[in-house]
Order: sequence, then structure tokens, then C-alpha cells
Amino acid sequence: MQLPRIELEIVEDLSPTGAGFLRLIRRRYRARYPDGTWSAPFVYDIVDRAALDAVVLVAHYVDRDGARRVFLRSCVRPPVAAREPGRSPHPERDPPLGLMWELPAGLVEPSEQSPEGLVHAARRELHEELGFEVGAGAFSELGASVFPVPAMIAERLYFFEVTVEPSQRAEPVLDGSALERFGEVVAVPVTEVLEQCRTGTLVDSKTELAVRRLIERHGTGSAP
Repeated sequence: MQLPRIELEIVEDLSPTGAGFLRLIRRRYRARYPDGTWSAPFVYDIVDRAALDAVVLVAHYVDRDGARRVFLRSCVRPPVAAREPGRSPHPERDPPLGLMWELPAGLVEPSEQSPEGLVHAARRELHEELGFEVGAGAFSELGASVFPVPAMIAERLYFFEVTVEPSQRAEPVLDGSALERFGEVVAVPVTEVLEQCRTGTLVDSKTELAVRRLIERHGTGSAP
């Protein structure tokens, strides 16, 4: 899979001093231990946002050769692109930092914080990012939700699987984000996804977890 070589240029540093898309919560805590003693007070920083949680979409099908495939999207992640290679214990591999393959995902809006709302979010993101339109009944939760970065943010990821027909995929409408332009969509055998995770070519943890859950539920393809 060839990632689009999209480069990021810093035009100006506009790091906010007030509230923005992300909100910094800084609190002073004490910890009470089982023996009744208390820790010294300490300060802890938490990241918050209005749309806190996200849905992760595992759109899959079995091809003519009997292999189960999942749809991935290319993406550009500025925080990863900004990572200094010198801070990595091992040499970074190609592709350049910030260019990644991931399962499509999207934020859950405050009005969607219900079981029905999660499915609504999943339908919207599937249409925006992959170009499929399917009914709500086609989605099935793929295991329990998880906290990907619990030391920093209380975001939960909700995983949904949906079987799709590749011939019915239209051009994704996207959400207007500058980082979604020129994104590529590929359908990859689940066995290849796991191999790329093992070698470090595919480095998105939610994608690996979701694909492993999918294989556990459905296997790697149709029975011989």
C-alpha cells in the first residue's frame, strides 16, 4: 500500500492561551491509601473536548478468493508528524512520521451520546469517509469500548463492524477538513493488516485491536 506523500508546513505557531478545540483541565489531587494515609498534594493535567468519544468503523467483506478484507483510509496526523525522530529509541521506519493507514473513525457529537446515537455516528462516518450508505440495522458493536490514552484524556472508542458490498461504494463526501483531501481508501486482507502491524508498517493501535476482534468473531475468510 502506497501512502499519499502529503507534507505539512508550519506557517505560524498559534498555540492558544485560552480555550480551543481541546480544553486543559488542571487539578490538584491527593490520594488516600488503604491504610488511611494520604499522599502529598499533586497537580494533574487532563485533556477534554466537547465531542469526547469516537466510533471506529470496521467495514469488511469476503473477496472472490475467500479472503476477508477491511477498508482502511490514509491520514495525516500532525501530532505524530511533529514528533522529533531523535526522541525515538529505535530508528523510525518509512513512511514518514504522520502518514498513516487507519480504520475510518469519527467523533461522537454531544447529541449522539446514546446507543442509538452511536449507530447514527457510525452511519455518518461510514458515508463520509468510505462512501457507503447502509441501514442502522447493519451495524454491530465489535466488543467493549476502550480508553486509548487514559493517562491524558477520558475518550472512549466504540467499535462497530459492518459487512459491505464493495461495488456499492461511492466517492466519500468527507467533512471538509484540509487533512482529508487526497486521502486514499484501500481494501486489505485482514491477514495482511496484522502482518503490517507486526512489522511496524501499520502503527495505529485501534486498527490492530479492531481487526483482531473481527478475526476472532468471523475468521480470516470463508470456509474452504
